[in-house]
Amino acid sequence: MRLFMFKSESDRELHAFSGDPGGRQLPSRHGPWTAVGVIREDKEPPHKISRETVEKSITDHGFQLYKKRIPAAD
Repeated sequence: MRLFMFKSESDRELHAFSGDPGGRQLPSRHGPWTAVGVIREDKEPPHKISRETVEKSITDHGFQLYKKRIPAAD
């Protein structure tokens, strides 16, 4: 499965994977969403996130959310 990556414009730490290039199943309450990349079938997701877990969540719910910590500005 090709994984499409998105970032939330309402929460800068919130990101998502979707099986849909348009992200139509992403939760609107956390949007708007901006596409930021694609992961091919033969590549692993970033941040040591399990591809198996992501694919199961997409199959079950249409998406997988994750938080990416943003370092505090000095």
